[in-house]
Parts: sequence; C-alpha cells; structure tokens
Amino acid sequence: MSTATSRRTEPAVVETKAGPALARRQVHAVAGCYFVASFAALGLPPYLTEVLPELGDGAARWAGLLYVVPTLFGALGAPLWGRLADRFGRKRLLLRAQLGLTAAFLLAGWADSLATFAAALVVQGVLGGTFAASNGYLGAALEGHALSRALTLMQGSARAALVFAPIVVGALTPWLSPHHQYALLAVLPLAAALMLAKLPEPDAAPVGAVQGDGTAPGAEVTEPAEEVPAGRGPAGYTPDARPLRALYALEFAFVFSTVISFPYLISLISQQLPGTGPLVSGVLFALPHLCYLVAAMGVHRAFRNRPRTGIALGFGCIAAGLAGHGLAGSLASFIAVRLVLGAGLTLGLVCLSVLAADCAKGRAPGGLFGSIEFFSKAGAVAAGVAATAGNDWFGPVAPLLTGTAIAVATGLATAAPLLARTLRTRRSPRCPR
Repeated sequence: MSTATSRRTEPAVVETKAGPALARRQVHAVAGCYFVASFAALGLPPYLTEVLPELGDGAARWAGLLYVVPTLFGALGAPLWGRLADRFGRKRLLLRAQLGLTAAFLLAGWADSLATFAAALVVQGVLGGTFAASNGYLGAALEGHALSRALTLMQGSARAALVFAPIVVGALTPWLSPHHQYALLAVLPLAAALMLAKLPEPDAAPVGAVQGDGTAPGAEVTEPAEEVPAGRGPAGYTPDARPLRALYALEFAFVFSTVISFPYLISLISQQLPGTGPLVSGVLFALPHLCYLVAAMGVHRAFRNRPRTGIALGFGCIAAGLAGHGLAGSLASFIAVRLVLGAGLTLGLVCLSVLAADCAKGRAPGGLFGSIEFFSKAGAVAAGVAATAGNDWFGPVAPLLTGTAIAVATGLATAAPLLARTLRTRRSPRCPR
C-alpha cells in the first residue's frame, strides 16, 4: 500500500486509554439505541420500488442506484467523522449521528420530488454513520475481549434490525405508505439520541495523537502531538500497521462476498423454487442473520483467541454456501445452504470484531472504526455494482459465483500462513539428538 493511500485510510495512533470502562447495562444501551435507530435505515430500502412511483419514477428505475446512495456517502464520511470524534468527543459525535439520521428521515418523508428524496438519502449517508460512531464510543472505553464482545453485540443489533425492520415496515404499509413511514420512523433515532445523552463520555478529554504510517481520510496533522497523560502507555509507542491493513482487506472481502448475494436472492428463489410465496422467501433471506443471533456469543467464546482460524473457516463456509445456492433444487436443500452461509456469516463477523478489538489497542477508536466502516461500505457498494452487472449479463446465479470466487481466494490467503506455521511446528524436532 502506498504512502498516499495509507494517509487516507489509517487512523491516528494514540497511547492506551485509561478511561473508565462502561458497565454492561451501558454497553447494552448503546447496542439497543443502534437497533432502534437503524429501523428505518434497514427496513425501508427494500420498499424503494413502492416509494419511487409516488415521486414520479413510475417504473422505479432509480431504485438500484438510490439503494446504495446512503452506503456510498456513508463510506466517504465515516473516516472524517471518526477523526472528529477523537478530537471533540465520541459521545458528541454519536449524538450527531443519531440527530443526522433524524433530519434525513424527516426530509425523506416530506420529500415531494425524486430530487429531494435523493438529497435526503445523501444526507442520511453523510450525517448518519451510527454504527461506526457507536463502535468508536465503545472502543474509547473498552479493550480486549470486553471490546470484541461489545462489537459482537453491536453486530447482533444490526442483524436483528435487518431481520425485523422489513417485517414491521410491511405490517404498517396498509395504513401508511413506506414513503411517509420515513417521517414516522424519524422519531426512533431522536429517541435514541435522548437516551444516549444520559451516558457518560468515555474520555474526559481528547488525547493527543501521534500519526502512524497515515491517517483517516480528510485528516491532516500539522502540529506535534500533545503530551500523553501518565498511565496511557509508553511514550512514542506506535502499533504495527500491518494487522490493520490486513483487517481492512478482510473487511472489504467479507462484506463483498456476503452482500453480493442480497439484491437478487428473491429472484433466484423464484427461479430455483417456483411457486415459493413471499413469506417463505423472506424467511430464507433472514436465515443467515438468525444464525448470527443464535450462535454469535458462543462463536466468540470459541474463537476469541484464534480469530484468523475462525475467519478462514468463515470464508470457507461462505464459499460453500454461495456455491450451493446455484445447485439447490428443493426447499430443504435451500435451507441447508442458507444455514451454511449463516455459519460463515457468524464466524466472519465475530472474528472480524475480535481483530478490530486487537487493532484498537493504542489507536484512536474514532478514526479506527471510521476507517473500518469506510472499507465495509466500499465492499457493499462494490458488491452492489458487481451483482447488478452479473445479473444483467448472466442471470441471478452470476453474483453467487463472483462471491464464491472472492470468498475462496480470501479464505486461502488467510489459511495459508496458518497452515505454514502448523507444518513448521510439526517438523521442528522436540528434542536435540
């Protein structure tokens, strides 16, 4: 990676934090507020094909593009917001994210034209970023296994919202159109902001930063670092940048290989299982996320000390699950491959959280999690583009094959050093002769 690139992506480095850890109920409050606030962000996009005709796009031709607009602008804004959180306080920027979502949803619900609605989605991407802001807040107060467990809980909130939010939106549709539900659901991030206002700021004051190989996008440091308070670690300590770069690559590949199957899954189900109703299709879509909700904490206990092994296994399950989708010809076989994909999703998300917690040691958490969010959202945008192109050229099976190839390549790249280390250990003589 070039120096210029690293300057745009790597977060500032700080000494080990000494702030008080959050109580378990406070960690649960952060995760609960994210779940509440993400309802509209995750529940309404699947209904864009019903929203756009009310705004003049009768055929909903812009649905695919508008689906990724918040993700794209969220990717661009997340690293900058993360650095600002390190500078001005993580709680303030977390509240900013919740209030930004409130403003965006109100604008979307009141939009009377396609251009205004698109502008609202841009605002959602730029001013939102509640996931990265929540992780940055947790990373400022927690370390090690406590942080990785909290990040695993945050992913559980995201999966739960992804499962239940579309169901709630669909249940409300007979009484209120999805378009106007944006304005109604704006009350949720507002309520989350009011609840988060009662939580403590994890750091009493921003800590001076020392730049490593680079910084997050949009951040330039022209002044020397401030003196680090006593108890924050050895002066001049700079964490190794290589694990962080590996984490960025794994995050991008993981999101790409999983998200690429989302946009055209319903079409594939209709093609592979003719006559399948929307309820069954919805349950099949939700199965991998339900796997995470059931197994995440158990996986965390099993792999918190060996995350790379878990990631390699996760990519193997993702590859097997995606490849199996094209071969599944019955409901039972489709359920089986969705569960295999769910196992890969759970292993990957949990072990990436463990690696992120390891990388957070000695680094500014806002910049770190903002940069992770950048690569995560970049993977989602790339997956959406690749899925659209593959489906147009070769049908709904093509995105699955692309995801399988990426998962296989990444899994092998992750497993190779582990296998080499195991072979060296076995070949080493235990006793000199």
